[in-house]
Amino acid sequence: MVSGVALMTETAVMADVVIVDNRDFWRVEAHVDGKVAGFAAYRDKKGRRVFTHTEVDAAFEGQGIGGTLARAALDKARADGVGVVPLCPFIKGWIDKHPDYADLVVPE
Repeated sequence: MVSGVALMTETAVMADVVIVDNRDFWRVEAHVDGKVAGFAAYRDKKGRRVFTHTEVDAAFEGQGIGGTLARAALDKARADGVGVVPLCPFIKGWIDKHPDYADLVVPE
């Protein structure tokens, strides 16, 4: 099993996606049927969570994995009390489409 903290969101349960904060690799992962379907890489830096890259495996594209992953990663940042620096274009675009997460964004 991947080390880390398992995070379940309402969206994740509906899509049969298990979200894991894998601190060994500094990324939030989306698991489907025991396989890593995608991840959002980050670094924690001075009270900020800097998202650098998000990737969804081609076999899982078009199934909402990216959105589920973004929501869970940002919910985790909020729960951890850290601001977000969305260097990753996918995370930035997701926040732009979901303004209720804009309050998390802080300057680099």
